[in-house]
Amino acid sequence: MIIIKNNSEIEYMRQSGKVVGDTLAMLEEVVKPGITTKELDRIAEEYITKQGARPSFKGYYGFPASLCTSINEEVVHGIPSDRVLQEGDIISVDCGAILNNYHGDAARTFAVGNISADAQKLIQVTRESFFKGIEYAKIGNRLTDISHSIQLHAESFGYSVVREYVGHGIGRDMHEDPEVPNYGREGRGPKLTHGMVLAIEPMINLGKYGVVTKPNGWTVVTVDGKLSAHYENTVAILDNGPEILTLS
Repeated sequence: MIIIKNNSEIEYMRQSGKVVGDTLAMLEEVVKPGITTKELDRIAEEYITKQGARPSFKGYYGFPASLCTSINEEVVHGIPSDRVLQEGDIISVDCGAILNNYHGDAARTFAVGNISADAQKLIQVTRESFFKGIEYAKIGNRLTDISHSIQLHAESFGYSVVREYVGHGIGRDMHEDPEVPNYGREGRGPKLTHGMVLAIEPMINLGKYGVVTKPNGWTVVTVDGKLSAHYENTVAILDNGPEILTLS
């Protein structure tokens, strides 16, 4: 069941979304060669709690950290650790926060120092794919109009779109209906209406779209070991068009 939010609920989600957006903006400044993903997690958790919020991910189905930190061929759900970021890495940071009982959820892929042109282009196109998608996040359109636009843009550069992980509705629960694929034919799925709130999150691979989960049960990697990038925001469908709730 898709849960429609009223104006006061969307205002609460602006507040939780701002915490997430500000956390990611702060992390972008500290992502550098030599820092560990565990340190990024500590910085994020400290900031989120200082805002009166709680990390959405910590303890969620047993996840042990406040951030998902996915490096290079890791697609999603990387667990922060003592691993040190190296010059030329890329890192996808997924962050969630709950405030006033409502969640915000967003992800960015950051460069670690100087990265290859291929890696930079992948990050750029993944971000662009999100914005191509939300051009269709308007009342009266169908859900997969968003999905189709994301896929078209990513594949026009020869990249592939992850199938096994998708976006989602969000609100009092971090994952609500509907699922929001990043691929598929347009004109399908529910009609978009005022008050729907979606976490739209292209996950784009440099190589094949297949993924596998590592033995830790969480970290998802590309099947061919090639790079992956992730870009996500929480988006409200409103009368005057989509509003991104998780920008800094």
